[in-house]
Amino acid sequence: MKKESTPVSEIPNLEKEDKAIEELILSLFDIYGYDFRNYSKAHVKRRVLNRMRLLYMDSIDELNQLVVTETEIAYQLIGDLSITVTEMFRDPEFYVTIRKEIIPLLKTWSYLRIWHAGCSTGEEVYSMAILLKEAGLLNRTQIYATDFNQEALKRADDGIYAFKDIQKYAVNYRTAGGEDEFSKYYSAQYDSAIINKELKERIVWADHNLVTDSDFAEVHLVFCRNVLIYFNRELQNRVHETLFKSLVRGGVLCLGNKENIRFTEYENHYDVISNKHRIYKKKYS
Repeated sequence: MKKESTPVSEIPNLEKEDKAIEELILSLFDIYGYDFRNYSKAHVKRRVLNRMRLLYMDSIDELNQLVVTETEIAYQLIGDLSITVTEMFRDPEFYVTIRKEIIPLLKTWSYLRIWHAGCSTGEEVYSMAILLKEAGLLNRTQIYATDFNQEALKRADDGIYAFKDIQKYAVNYRTAGGEDEFSKYYSAQYDSAIINKELKERIVWADHNLVTDSDFAEVHLVFCRNVLIYFNRELQNRVHETLFKSLVRGGVLCLGNKENIRFTEYENHYDVISNKHRIYKKKYS
């Protein structure tokens, strides 16, 4: 079946729309310091058009004017553009591999520093804290969980999740090899679940922007899962540099299942632990 092409008459309108979105993104950078200029154009466009629908707007230029004058609208859009899709023990097979392949490696270090880059609302951070607890490593681990989305960080720090979601997370936990009762890691309150204080104590939540901020020094394990897919190739390469510089020799990098180190300048500086689950170990030389 022949693929339909975009009518020539519509091309100028598409170009005008793209230009308007570029100007909108530039406003966010110039006024608020958030840099989305190298995010995937498809991701940015999708989120911008969705915000316009929520505000009952027909014009990107009109949204741009509001962003310039209305801080609340600007931060709504900034929140839209951040990545907040997550869940506890997301991709359970990945966590099975962490248990079998990575936990034994982590046990060789006397003290651990772990960085969750782009941690969103914290579900995957608490997932790793649970694995560390079960492996007897949590008390000698410092976890740094970072994001630029302040609202997401606040929710992560609170550690309060809807009970309907917790029920799904419990299934993920068991599929990921968990053998305890998942309920031991939270307390139920009405229709919510509150993550136990013991897990929270080893986590530092911090404002950090992968696009503009520097690396974390001397970490043994980095999670940056399902973040790079929203960046263009140039920005992906810059973030890979940040992640590589943050890891100690022999440290482990975990990416999302649609991300990898192929075709980056760091491809030959890692050994592959799991191609399927995108887990890599930084070489010693």
